[in-house]
Amino acid sequence: MKRTLLGLLAGLLLVPAALGQPLRQSQIRPDTVDSKLFGEAVNVNVYLPAGYDAAGDRLYPVVYLLHGLYGTYVDWATAGHMKDVVDELVSSGEIVPMVIIMPNAGDPDIHNNWNGYFNMPGRPYEDFFFQELIPTLESRYKIKADKQHRAVMGLSMGGGGSAVYAQRHPDMFSSCYAMSGWLDNPEPRGDNTQDKFYIVSKAVHDHSALAFIDNADDATIEKLRTVKWFIDCGDDDGLMDLSVSLFQKMRARGLRSELRIRDGVHNWEYWHQALRLSLPFASRNFER
Repeated sequence: MKRTLLGLLAGLLLVPAALGQPLRQSQIRPDTVDSKLFGEAVNVNVYLPAGYDAAGDRLYPVVYLLHGLYGTYVDWATAGHMKDVVDELVSSGEIVPMVIIMPNAGDPDIHNNWNGYFNMPGRPYEDFFFQELIPTLESRYKIKADKQHRAVMGLSMGGGGSAVYAQRHPDMFSSCYAMSGWLDNPEPRGDNTQDKFYIVSKAVHDHSALAFIDNADDATIEKLRTVKWFIDCGDDDGLMDLSVSLFQKMRARGLRSELRIRDGVHNWEYWHQALRLSLPFASRNFER
């Protein structure tokens, strides 16, 4: 009798899955944003916390998590194992449940296909991000669509993109966490506009996070004070000096930020661990 009852209960537990009904667990949901600016759909992964489908009218804070050069929107889920990290941090109470959006901004074939988070000739990605992607997804998902519940972070190219986005749109984000950030670039030589890597390198130069601080007037600096800043880079990373320089320039202008130079290089082991710092940082600064 006991075996029969246990078997019946186990079968009932499997019914929701068999019928395609949502289970009370986190998920990464593939999605797309139709862009009029690009004339095509842009891929995105969306992490939804456990209980999202059964949460009724509950709204969640949101993190925009940006990938790097040579990468795509799937990297955080595959190479970064972000779902496991987020689930663990939520379970331990280190972060609040949140929605995490991972948009596509590149292709591993960096010389022949577009990369980057800035507006470039023929590709207005920053306009797309703020005019189309954010409004579309924050109306599609149960998100608290305001500055105090929105954060931006990313690695390498995405680290630089997140820093510049928060600099240029401080009214949009409560915090920014730049991991191993590609924050500046020398002016590329020549005029090789057939090479997409040339174009994104020039865009990083033209949107330098370091030059932004140098050129910011007092009113802009005051707006930047409304964002919480964290700069994180490995001690053997070729981009480390850029992170240190940004921190020093911000400090010279009276802007408070966190700087961490940890043991590590420019790789996924480092960024996987960075998630364990960046997500609690964002969580602490929601609503503050």
